[in-house]
Amino acid sequence: MMDQISIDETNRRILDILRNDARTSNAEIARQVGLTTSAVHERVRKLESRGIIRGYAAILAPEPLDLRLLAFVGVRISPHREARAVGQALSGISNVEEVFHLAGEECFLTKVRCRDTEELEDLLLTINDIPSVNSTRTIICLRPVKEAPGPTVPDTITEQGVPS
Repeated sequence: MMDQISIDETNRRILDILRNDARTSNAEIARQVGLTTSAVHERVRKLESRGIIRGYAAILAPEPLDLRLLAFVGVRISPHREARAVGQALSGISNVEEVFHLAGEECFLTKVRCRDTEELEDLLLTINDIPSVNSTRTIICLRPVKEAPGPTVPDTITEQGVPS
């Protein structure tokens, strides 16, 4: 059985603070969780070394970049043995934000952002030009209700996938 690592409430609070604003200083985190700055620094260092924190990134607002259209594109392929190549090709398209390899009718789900429907149409043509892509199914988002900057923190995590 895989060992589980417990995430205590303090680490969970630290992770939530950093998940919502990675620029929060250790001093500010310490103030919020009731620890010293050095204790927070050490906890963050351990979370990084265990692979729970993989890095820090800026979350860009799409509207000022004129990327107002959010859509999800399901992609069907054949033959399925070409999935790796198709996934790499999808990942290399600039308007594609995320690519997920799926089990089900669609082999991939992509999250895309475009300026308008004309740019989306061009993007769909690009996707359909990828060898082995049979068809696409597009869902246009009217407005996001909840967008999270990362996963929520579970109570425990398994050692699997957590480097020591």
